[in-house]
Amino acid sequence: MSVQERKERERAGRERLIVATARELAELQGWDAVTTRRLAERIEYSQPVLYSHFRGKREIIGAVALEGAAEMAVALRAATASAAADGARARVLGLARAYLDFAERNPAVYDAMFRLDGGLAFAAEDTPEPLKDAFAALLECLGEVAGEGVHPGLFTEVFWAALHGLATLTREGRLPAPEAGLRVELVVDRLAVL
Repeated sequence: MSVQERKERERAGRERLIVATARELAELQGWDAVTTRRLAERIEYSQPVLYSHFRGKREIIGAVALEGAAEMAVALRAATASAAADGARARVLGLARAYLDFAERNPAVYDAMFRLDGGLAFAAEDTPEPLKDAFAALLECLGEVAGEGVHPGLFTEVFWAALHGLATLTREGRLPAPEAGLRVELVVDRLAVL
């Protein structure tokens, strides 16, 4: 291994450490607790080293969002694959539950993905691949239940918006938790053409 390869490997390791530490701190104490000073202290590197990887908190949020999008895509595909033999309704219901479970288990990551400014483009040519793939994971399942004459991408956006609303409003205590399962079934049954 050359010196250059070793340096690149070390740099990539530091970057992963910064993102993992930011994510951990955000999940424990919220994004307000994530500062470059606190991150530098926690990872035991100077702030200039941190800034050599990320220009600031916004880029760190973006990196966490991309990591979360990749994880969400895997979770959504696993949920639909496990329900594949049970029909379209089971696949869509599995997808919806997996989405909401991801949002509930990873609130800070979910915020990085959809509520905070991570400097990432959505629905544009320069949208990063992990975000495109997370949307594709939704579209793969939802496109088949959009209904006649409805553009699958547009339907997927509307269904996603409904899930996002449920995730956000439930987490903020605006919707009573006991009916969460009924809400998911209502969204699936009323929006999807099964």
